Amino acid sequence: MTTTSFSGARRYIAVLGTGGTIAGSSAQAGANLGYTAGTVPVSTLVDGIEVPDGFILHTEQVAQLDSKDMDLDTWHALQLRCEHWLAQDEVAGLVITHGTDTIEETSFFLHSVLQSPKPVVLTCAMRPATSSNADGPQNLRDALAVATAADATGVVVVCAGEVHCATDVRKVHPYRLNAFGSGDAGPIAYVEEGKVRLLRSWPYEGMPEPKSDRKSLPAGDRWHRVEIVLSHAGARSDLIDGLIRERQDGHPEAVAGIVLAATGNGGVHHVLEQAALRAQAAGIVVLVATRCAEGRIIPAPDSLLPMAVDLSPVKARIALLLQLRDKVKTSH
Repeated sequence: MTTTSFSGARRYIAVLGTGGTIAGSSAQAGANLGYTAGTVPVSTLVDGIEVPDGFILHTEQVAQLDSKDMDLDTWHALQLRCEHWLAQDEVAGLVITHGTDTIEETSFFLHSVLQSPKPVVLTCAMRPATSSNADGPQNLRDALAVATAADATGVVVVCAGEVHCATDVRKVHPYRLNAFGSGDAGPIAYVEEGKVRLLRSWPYEGMPEPKSDRKSLPAGDRWHRVEIVLSHAGARSDLIDGLIRERQDGHPEAVAGIVLAATGNGGVHHVLEQAALRAQAAGIVVLVATRCAEGRIIPAPDSLLPMAVDLSPVKARIALLLQLRDKVKTSH
């Protein structure tokens, strides 16, 4: 990756590309379906995009993939590039182009590991760049408006004129342009004709306090394995029991943590709960998160398993990965 630094009085926005539908293309002119994600360079995506007065864009291609295929190695690379650009005094903030499928996970990961007050704005699209009515260009313009707003701070997701906090945002629709929501928390701002209208506080206030040198986070192949198991009607213990056996057999990629995607207020099918307790006894860390799209868990006083009260299952998995981060595997 480039190690470019800036000098002078000008202010820069670094635009980091990772692929996704916003960078997608189709052989069928103007099509919204049947496209290939992650084919258009980020430098091309910003061509012709109006830049807010006083700012200059710098682009860098960190990855080029369909975000359904996002992985720990790409997160690690993205974290390092974000840290590099955020450390440049002339860089006012970052914009990251990303696919919609896992943008909620990547944004929460970055929220959890970055320690700069500068804005980090992830944006996306529901239609490919070659669509006859692509939504990516407007989302990019809105993201730049947020990244250059005087008081902006923290990690947010911008799509369809809405600004969502990384801790709350979820993809809530598979196709419509306004595909994201933040549950009962709601968006933190709207972008209206290039202006940001703030509804509640920017998310930096909720960012984690530095606990360690986050630059020492391991590369993707050295993270512990954490799986998500869904609680549902008629659930069986086979999946968890299989994970326990792998650990007891000394499998080199044995699971270190399990997130239970629970029903309602942290409810877990009794068969899964007993299996989860066996997993705990075997040294596997277990965490419960709710499947519900809104609200948060209010734990009962007799809860047998620890709960991520305000995180979705996919974000609870990231929290657990980070919890285990200091226990880096010595072999892989």
